[in-house]
Amino acid sequence: MNSPKISQLWTTLKLPISLHHWNYFTNSLCPDASLNPVVSLAETELRIKKIMEELDQLVPPRPFTHMNTTTSAAHSRATLLNPQDTYCKGDQLDILLQVRDHLGRRKEYGGDFLRARMSSPALQAGASGKVTDFNNGTYLVSFTLFWEGQVSLSLLLIHPSEGVSALWRARNQGYDKVIFTGQFASGTSHVNTDCALLLNSSAELCQYLDAQDQEAFYCVKPPQAPCAALTHMYSKNKEVSYLSEQERSLFERSNVGVEIMENFDAISVSQCNKKRVPTKKKCKFGMTSTIPSGHVWKDTWNPVSCSLAPIKMKECLRGKFIHLMGDSTIRQWMEYFKSSINTLKSVDLHELGKFQNLLAVDLDKNINIQWQKHGYPLIGSLIYSVKDIEYLARVIDRTGGEKNTIIVISLGQHFRPFPIDVFIRRALNVHKAVQRLLLRSPDTMVIIKAENIRDMDADMERFSDFHGYIQYLVIKDIFQDLNVGIIDAWDMTIAYGTNNVHPPQSVVRNQINILLNYIC
Repeated sequence: MNSPKISQLWTTLKLPISLHHWNYFTNSLCPDASLNPVVSLAETELRIKKIMEELDQLVPPRPFTHMNTTTSAAHSRATLLNPQDTYCKGDQLDILLQVRDHLGRRKEYGGDFLRARMSSPALQAGASGKVTDFNNGTYLVSFTLFWEGQVSLSLLLIHPSEGVSALWRARNQGYDKVIFTGQFASGTSHVNTDCALLLNSSAELCQYLDAQDQEAFYCVKPPQAPCAALTHMYSKNKEVSYLSEQERSLFERSNVGVEIMENFDAISVSQCNKKRVPTKKKCKFGMTSTIPSGHVWKDTWNPVSCSLAPIKMKECLRGKFIHLMGDSTIRQWMEYFKSSINTLKSVDLHELGKFQNLLAVDLDKNINIQWQKHGYPLIGSLIYSVKDIEYLARVIDRTGGEKNTIIVISLGQHFRPFPIDVFIRRALNVHKAVQRLLLRSPDTMVIIKAENIRDMDADMERFSDFHGYIQYLVIKDIFQDLNVGIIDAWDMTIAYGTNNVHPPQSVVRNQINILLNYIC
């Protein structure tokens, strides 16, 4: 059986056509698109449509008549291929998975959302496995045996293919799974109104528009207050669902992340006196992405295709301006920097609220680190200021850039509850801004941090890791033609087994160590 054409990029699911081919085609038609805003907007819309068509092929509709006809972890069968008496470090271990429904019948199609991981808790070691979907109810699960010792294998059925299909349909059906409340200042009082990416209302609306990229956010205009009086925002999940009652049963916690290989014996791995592996080059921009991208050993991340050196953070950051942009998973970096560099002092920007911009400086070593939230949608139950909200493309456009300027971008978690076109459009607009930045300042370093996986008892319709996985595929593909660094936080957090949108400091430390190796 042949593995999927682009399996080096996609794990559980695969695209029939590489999005990179489409990027190349459209760029060859419109080589100056980034310099012409009219052409650029038209190109963006065309590419969004094309990407969405390919994603629809990736997640075809699956019939769902009864829970009994969906994939069952308990009835599915995992078989070790070519079992060995002795397994050696560096070997590949393959498992054939045949999925069955709750009545024990073979499934005839794929699309199940699976997660493979191997681990040795006593060694603080872990790595993801590679899952190849043959689209006929069988999967090949491959593990690279990175270390010696007792290794436990795990294969989780996160969602059956029927659940994946339902999530995909529900995601793209409506913009109202999260409702935003905007607070307008009117003299000494405040007025609250509904806000959203799309508002179905006959009332007069305030439009907060990014004119260049045509991204917009709306609020119902309060009486006797101008649109510019919007000062704060908060959000909450709306009592709305695009899943049927039967479909919702698929996402009860007991049906999410169910172990398939429950009684699988641990594997014993030996050194086997194999030849020494050649020394790997230091990690740098443009290196090939692999699946898995690395492994954890003694709580330290080890990439497959390159090596990470221990770097003295303070010396590395001397004279550098680090601009962290995005969500709270990159804000964690800011907090880590401040706790790790005792000479880094926070600057009070006189802002309030959960998402206030952060700035820290070390005047002696000329280190400047700041964190800035991304533009709408920004989900938060605690009230936050919107006066400083900007789309990241505009922030990047006004960045002069030079060899000591480092931009780190993290997008994803806040986009999961909304139709995928919102995320694709944002990713493409940021891509174009980075393209313009690197054209005028090739020495500027840009790093894209992928999403973290998150807990499995979150609201699946809004925040399932399946939504994050699709965005992970999209972001990797969109940025692969630029000379940027990628920090594969998705693969890292699977390897660590964190299941937490805000992983522990050891994970953040290893993410930042990749950054330090990129820039120093």
